[in-house]
Amino acid sequence: MPKPPLPADVVDLLRRPNPAVMATIHPDGHPVTVATWYLLEDDGRVLLNLDAGRARLKHLRANPHVSLTALAEDNWYTHVSVQGRVVEIRDDVDLVDIDRLSTHYGGNPYPVRDRARVSVLVEVDHWHGWGAAKQD
Repeated sequence: MPKPPLPADVVDLLRRPNPAVMATIHPDGHPVTVATWYLLEDDGRVLLNLDAGRARLKHLRANPHVSLTALAEDNWYTHVSVQGRVVEIRDDVDLVDIDRLSTHYGGNPYPVRDRARVSVLVEVDHWHGWGAAKQD
């Protein structure tokens, strides 16, 4: 699997509001997947945001390894998967990060304002693509 930096076409794909699935590792070792929103930050890290009460947040605190697969919205045969590790977990004070994600995906701030949110930044270690994003 290639290592970063990501090629420009892969960055372009990851900057779009694509459907995505993240995988974490349950404490007993089995993988857990869930649909999610993400943002590729300018520094190459991936921003995820979770409800503070979610089990997958506990998984990430116990084991920082994560995988994210983004499927091109117009052609799911084209997809990119990144594998990395959590390098930062922080409270999403004033829901700034979830608002960025919600606006990116739906055009509006996040509507649920009464639940604590946590932002997770993932540093990409490896990636692979398929379809139009396939590496040579």
